[in-house]
Amino acid sequence: MSKLDIVIATLNTLDVGSLEVIGEKLVAAREELVRHEGREFAEVVEKIDSCRDALRSGQLEEFRRLRETVVSRLGHLRQKTS
Repeated sequence: MSKLDIVIATLNTLDVGSLEVIGEKLVAAREELVRHEGREFAEVVEKIDSCRDALRSGQLEEFRRLRETVVSRLGHLRQKTS
């Protein structure tokens, strides 16, 4: 399983758990993506930051929308890089 697969799997499980744990998982996913080079990954990192901000401010619909966008984008990037 690639690192991108692990990040995608982590993001897909973010609807369960405390806000603190979800926030920690977002940070871990962000850190893994920062290690990748390329403009596409930088854009995904920005989306994860927005996702975390939405979670912190209680905008759960926006959090879910952004998380789904990130997962979808990572799926496309995974196909391009394999």
